Amino acid sequence: MEIDVSNLEPQVAFPYLPSNVKPITQVDSIKVDQVVIGSCTNGRIEDFRAAAAILKGKQVAPYARLIVIPATQEIYLQMMQEGLLETFIEAGAVISPPTCGPCIGGHMGILAENEVGLYTTNRNFKGRNGHPTSKVYLCSPVVAAASAVRGLVTDPRTV
Repeated sequence: MEIDVSNLEPQVAFPYLPSNVKPITQVDSIKVDQVVIGSCTNGRIEDFRAAAAILKGKQVAPYARLIVIPATQEIYLQMMQEGLLETFIEAGAVISPPTCGPCIGGHMGILAENEVGLYTTNRNFKGRNGHPTSKVYLCSPVVAAASAVRGLVTDPRTV
């Protein structure tokens, strides 16, 4: 089976289900407090390359946090060798060691009361990522990178 997705626009999953998806052109201006790219399940090298291409020479919005989590030590090392860590750090990101992290309410990046997160992880259930009043939206790495720069959920085709 072959499916042509070349005309599919970026998608965003709204709280509190990964299946609660809307095309990015139907997403109003949603301010984000924290953006997470990667995780133990979604920290792939190709995702970091795509996100770094958007972040190169740009800065994370002053009121937003960007956390980058490689899935494995091997990916972490490859990111270092390719200069991707430098790109993320220069943009204002914090690099986590490979670990389970904020997507399960552990390690760094737990959302506080009423905070909004935009994650490339696989779950956004109520209370899973921190305070029960926080909200997590799910997206692709390029949507996450563009949104970290603007501080709002952003279509990467506009950055």
